[in-house]
Amino acid sequence: MQGVKNKIPDLKQTLPPALGISMLSDQSIFVTGAIEGVVREAVIAGCLTAIMILLFLGDWKSTLIIAISIPLAILTSIAVLSAIGETLNIMTLGGLALAVGILVDDATVTIENIDRHLAEGKPTLDAIRDGAAQIALPALVSTMCVCIVFVPIFFLSGVAKYLFSPLAEAVIFAMVASYILSRTLVPTLAMYWIKRHNKASDQGKGRKTFPLFSWFSGFHRWFENQFEKFREGYRDLLGFGLRNAGKLIAIVLGFTVGTMILFPFLGQDFFPSVDAGAFDMHVRMKAGTRIEETARSVDQIEQMIRQVIPANQLEGIIDNLGIPYSGINTSYNNTGTMSAADGDILVSLNQNHDPTNKFIQAIRTRMQHDFVGVSVWFPPADMVAQILNFGLPAPIDVQIIGADQEANFQFASNLMNRIRKIPGAVDFRIQEPNNAPELDITMDRTKASILGINAQSVANSVLGALAGSQQNAQNYWVDPTNGVNYQVNAQVPQDEMNSLDALRNLPILGGTGQGQILANVAPISRSNTFPVIDHYNIRPVINIYGNVDGKDLGTLPIRYRS
Repeated sequence: MQGVKNKIPDLKQTLPPALGISMLSDQSIFVTGAIEGVVREAVIAGCLTAIMILLFLGDWKSTLIIAISIPLAILTSIAVLSAIGETLNIMTLGGLALAVGILVDDATVTIENIDRHLAEGKPTLDAIRDGAAQIALPALVSTMCVCIVFVPIFFLSGVAKYLFSPLAEAVIFAMVASYILSRTLVPTLAMYWIKRHNKASDQGKGRKTFPLFSWFSGFHRWFENQFEKFREGYRDLLGFGLRNAGKLIAIVLGFTVGTMILFPFLGQDFFPSVDAGAFDMHVRMKAGTRIEETARSVDQIEQMIRQVIPANQLEGIIDNLGIPYSGINTSYNNTGTMSAADGDILVSLNQNHDPTNKFIQAIRTRMQHDFVGVSVWFPPADMVAQILNFGLPAPIDVQIIGADQEANFQFASNLMNRIRKIPGAVDFRIQEPNNAPELDITMDRTKASILGINAQSVANSVLGALAGSQQNAQNYWVDPTNGVNYQVNAQVPQDEMNSLDALRNLPILGGTGQGQILANVAPISRSNTFPVIDHYNIRPVINIYGNVDGKDLGTLPIRYRS
């Protein structure tokens, strides 16, 4: 993606000065943001670990050893992930960020134990060998306990397995690498960088002072004294707890039971929400609205959006109206577009913007008051939500399956009205409305046979006038200068076919007798129909899509069942 951005200045030089190029949407910010998060987490963990080691050991070399082991463990995990075919995605990077805080344990414990043996007066080599060997098994058990927590993830099924398996692999590989480094690299570096302790005259603890920075020695001694007081206080508190074991157990159990009461209030979501700095607003006019009217209404909606979002926070707005021309683009559309009455308004925000959901709530309120009769919902705009919705335009999908479409629609309408009354339910709509206007042309075969007109002539004439000759006969013209084929489509101009009378007076081509018009052989009537029909396992289905606002996804079905 960065390569594309780098090419934009070069492209601008080849275009007229009046033509501008701007980035409307960039999904790569999630990956770059995740990478920045991992780096930031690693730096914070390293700094905190350095402070801890300096405070407890007072040795900058020990701090440096631990700081080296953290990035090496992460790089090892990345190498193994690459070898098994994984990529740096949000889940693997999230696993590495989760593991960073744990990676310091093995190296820290190893350094601390080696330092303890050095404080006892052992030679450096013996202190390193004994200190590392003494904690080898406990450190292995501790590492395996962390890794085994993630093993059940590999037994999941469905989308959860594909989402969380890379996270588990990243954590496990990093933990194993951390343990191996604590058994190999950490003792080796300790051999060269950590020397025997000198007998300290102060406090008789055998702790060495900080020779490089004399100003730190006094602070280190003060910290040691304060920590010793804290340890004595903890020993007294522990003794009090042991003397009152029954009461202590009762308090702990009561606290545990009390926290379980909070479980129903936590809410249930499949994945935490993401502020992508952009949102997609889908609008649907009254069924049968022409694309020109849709564009006019969308322009007014866009002006309202610019009133809600401050100019310094708005990066750009792009409108995509009607059905895509290409069938490929139509197949990839997941916002619910199905006619010229539909439109998508993609709004991009600047980096330092207010919460995106704040703008969505304000726009949703304005739409209900300023644009009555226009349906609006907010499909997922970021790739995380799009993936988690499995290609659907909303996280909630209620399906009514049956052969009777009209009865299904009536039941779906009643059900949707009941769901809308639940607090937090927003953007609920029926994906397959039944109010799209249509003209029914019913051919009178008796009259047609008398006039020598067949059904094919009527169909070809109507299709050719309304949709063009390409519907029933593909015509091509070959340019003699370059040999390129061009498709030729003949159609009655739309401004001439502008009324029902114009359609009734349409000439019928192909008759054997005198020329006839459509009204002589086929009366025309009005009715409503479904503009789109969906199927699930062959059977017709009505979909009720919706979302939640201010509530969790798990609350909605629970409240509806209650």
